[in-house]
Amino acid sequence: MIQQAPDTEIAREILLGFDDYREHFRLITEGARTRFERAQWQEIQQASAARIALYEQKVGETCRHLRATFPEQTLLRVQFWPQIKSAYIELIDPRFDDELSETWYNSIFCGLFSHDCISDETMFIHTTRPPSRHEHVAQTRRYRPMGDLRGMLEGILDDYAFDVPYADRGGDLQKLEAQLQASLPDWVCKDPELTVELFASVLYRNKGAYLLGRLFTRDEQWPLVIPLLHLEGTGIVADALITDEAEVSIIFSFTRSYFMVEVPIPAEFIAFLRCILPGKHIAELYTSIGFYKQGKSEFYRALINHLATTDDRFVMAPGVRGMVMSVFTLPGFNTVFKVIKDRFSPIKSVNRTNVVEKYRLVKNVDRVGRMADTQEFADFRFPTSKFDPECLAELLEVAPSTVQVQGDTVLIRHSWTERRMTPLNIYLEHASEQQTREVLEDYGLAIKQLAAANIFPGDMLLKNFGVTRHGRVVFYDYDEICFLTEVNFRYIPEPRYPEDEMASEPWYSVGPNDVFPEEFPRFLFADVQQRRLFAKLHGELYDANYWKGLQDAIREGKVIDVFPYRRQRA
Repeated sequence: MIQQAPDTEIAREILLGFDDYREHFRLITEGARTRFERAQWQEIQQASAARIALYEQKVGETCRHLRATFPEQTLLRVQFWPQIKSAYIELIDPRFDDELSETWYNSIFCGLFSHDCISDETMFIHTTRPPSRHEHVAQTRRYRPMGDLRGMLEGILDDYAFDVPYADRGGDLQKLEAQLQASLPDWVCKDPELTVELFASVLYRNKGAYLLGRLFTRDEQWPLVIPLLHLEGTGIVADALITDEAEVSIIFSFTRSYFMVEVPIPAEFIAFLRCILPGKHIAELYTSIGFYKQGKSEFYRALINHLATTDDRFVMAPGVRGMVMSVFTLPGFNTVFKVIKDRFSPIKSVNRTNVVEKYRLVKNVDRVGRMADTQEFADFRFPTSKFDPECLAELLEVAPSTVQVQGDTVLIRHSWTERRMTPLNIYLEHASEQQTREVLEDYGLAIKQLAAANIFPGDMLLKNFGVTRHGRVVFYDYDEICFLTEVNFRYIPEPRYPEDEMASEPWYSVGPNDVFPEEFPRFLFADVQQRRLFAKLHGELYDANYWKGLQDAIREGKVIDVFPYRRQRA
């Protein structure tokens, strides 16, 4: 028997760890159809959290296995890892998920070594994968209506059948046909070259299943999404037909939980998604289907490329300075970077450990389109020249344990990244009357939908919410969030004496988890007109019983519907 060289043995064991991770990822993902058909809504949430936790769990197992299998003088000699990387490249070349396996290798390396050892010789800082490298594997289904939209839609529902029947197949077909005709110019529907291309696998998330694809003619293209719902005791319902790119983009938003979808060749599916949603960055698309570590790799590559090819410099992000986090950004890169301050404002009762826990919590809960996804990074290194002097001075002042200058390099030991948005308070300063009404309506909906997902924002001030490019209001400051069911909502007791109302301190006891919704108006709105308008739009948020009713529903096990699209009616 020919004994393999240590570099090949180590590379093979790393890849075996990746195979183990991929198999467990596949099993959780494959179960999505059954959970949808059985209306196992709580199990869906549990499976989503388990799949997110799976990556770090399997990285830890693989690192422990490597340490137990190989001697330290071989495994932990960083000079030996360029050979391991070369051996690993040979092993992954034939694979269909080779770009994911590069990221896995990086995670293993970082689990074994300090970040000071990172280089492109030892890791895949830049990918070695060619953009197109595999034989074609059919991942889509194509339909040609030839003027018969109804017949085409019947074929689609035949191909995407479930073990649960459609509740009203005829009614769904009529509705889908009407919505398709209303969505496209009349000539397109009659064009003999009109083609519908759908991804073969169904995408699952929360209580919905989604058929995803595109419509195209010789000269034009539209995205296509058909959301399906399972109405318990009734059957499957085709809820809408969506061809608007902005709406489809919102369905794939960075504020949503990750889809579960079987993808034989991840890179080709991402290419298909980019064809449908050209405005989405590749990092967001990988993240949207559960490969959030690959999304992190793609984000980092885009960031270092941006810094290398532009004169952009880091500046402090606009808006009110945070009491817990310091936030900076690159004007030409649609991201903010957050670091925890060394000292918090005295009015804050959290500590650094609490903040880290709360930001990690957001990764695992249903964000219902109302909380920005985050990526956590350790040991970012940037050239000092890439920082505006005032920005660097402020970071060094408020977070010296996290931000350090080492020669001509700035080391950021720990940070989070989020999509950049316009802070709601700044948006309102320049909003028209109509925009003010619309954004305050959505602000209230954001609070309600977070509550429906068992999330209480804690600090609901306008400055802690942002407005996306699609005009949606999103929460992004997580240092005080908690589960809604942990909060004790109370009414303010009647004053005992007239003097009570004039006292500087409340005349009633206040526990650490007590919240008095009656106090929201004066805390949330300095502008009286905005306060009155919000009371008309969402006055129930000021009533403790409203919140208690939501708590009761959640404790009873109800998973409340929050739709990521406008529900249409034919």
